[in-house]
Amino acid sequence: MPVEDHPLRYALVNELHARPFPALEAPCHAVFVTFKEPVDAANRDRAAERAHLLELLDRNGAAHPPPEATHFSGSIGRADLRWESHTEFVTYTAYVPGLAERAFDPAKAEVFPEDWLARTPGKRMSSVLIRIELMPEDESLVMEKVEDWFVPESVACSSIIDGAAIVAGDFRIDPAGHMRFALFVRPGTSPRRIGRIVTRLCEIETYRSMSMLGLMRARQLNKRLNALDPQLSSLVTGLDESAQSPEAALHELLKISAELESLAVQFTFRFGATGAYEAIVNQRIDALREVRMSGRQTFAEFMMRRYDPAMRTVKSADARLRNMAERAQRAAELLRTRVDVERSAQNQMLLESMDRRADTQLKLQRTVEGLSVVAISYYAVNLAAYVAYPATEPLGISKGLATAVLTPLVMLAVWLMVRRIHRKMH
Repeated sequence: MPVEDHPLRYALVNELHARPFPALEAPCHAVFVTFKEPVDAANRDRAAERAHLLELLDRNGAAHPPPEATHFSGSIGRADLRWESHTEFVTYTAYVPGLAERAFDPAKAEVFPEDWLARTPGKRMSSVLIRIELMPEDESLVMEKVEDWFVPESVACSSIIDGAAIVAGDFRIDPAGHMRFALFVRPGTSPRRIGRIVTRLCEIETYRSMSMLGLMRARQLNKRLNALDPQLSSLVTGLDESAQSPEAALHELLKISAELESLAVQFTFRFGATGAYEAIVNQRIDALREVRMSGRQTFAEFMMRRYDPAMRTVKSADARLRNMAERAQRAAELLRTRVDVERSAQNQMLLESMDRRADTQLKLQRTVEGLSVVAISYYAVNLAAYVAYPATEPLGISKGLATAVLTPLVMLAVWLMVRRIHRKMH
């Protein structure tokens, strides 16, 4: 009997080989664009996204990807197209052989038609032009081109992958709307290695821009927290003030807690995604194995200057939100304890008042019982006198004497009866 495989075995193994690196021959250039829906990108209309891809493929008579595919590679004219659909965004990369005389010529981006780009679902998140050319023997020529192409105060340049290539970029958006990177590869470098380097450059820019979204949200969050923090601090400080109504304070505190929970719902996903994207950026930069060139800053050093502080701001805002939520929760617990203690004291006073009223009622009840014994005895004596008179008259005992004799006996009998009833009831 054959061994039965787990239903997901092949899918899990194939996932390891998904999105293979391209094989690129220098000289060439790459055009890379990323699109993202501004709101609720994780639940975007993926059918519209696929239809947009198919429109580009149909223009060039290219084959279609499978219906549920999240990545695809094919040819559109002279370019090799690479399409990837991620959780929050979609990317298009075109690899085109050859170089233009003009470095980073915006016309090269027209591999993606302008009218087609205008109908893209979502908004453009990043657009990158990568120029890949062979490294000259004299590396000073590389530095001359870098100084000519990029803004000097922003440029990052380093030797990467054990000297296999030199990469440079200034992380600025040019007038045509593109970010530019130059890659100089040493002759003899394998096409797969060139493809890995280009892919990592695209990923660095993509995940950098995606993670920076967290900074914008963190600034929004900090503004709201700056307004809530004094309110929460005031409520916590006033917990031991007897003049403040604990019920009113608890109501205000619950309003603050509800708003903090609402903020957590709004921002937790973005902050979690930012942490994941930041880790990918740092990992991709580490994979380049940079070595400084001519005193220029490396990509890692460039990120350290502004990108790392931005990520720390996001983490600080996230930690601050969690801390305030915990403070509000602890304060609410203290207020609930205070309310419970005060209610217990009120209940104790109420019970004491009820005990006093019960004592008073018992005294009144005993007084009434005494009066009731007299009243019952009065009527019982009269009845007994009427019953006894026919028997006492022949004996010469007057009615008054018989009544006098019967009165204490009847009262004693009534009193004993009342006591017996009282004992049975209690």
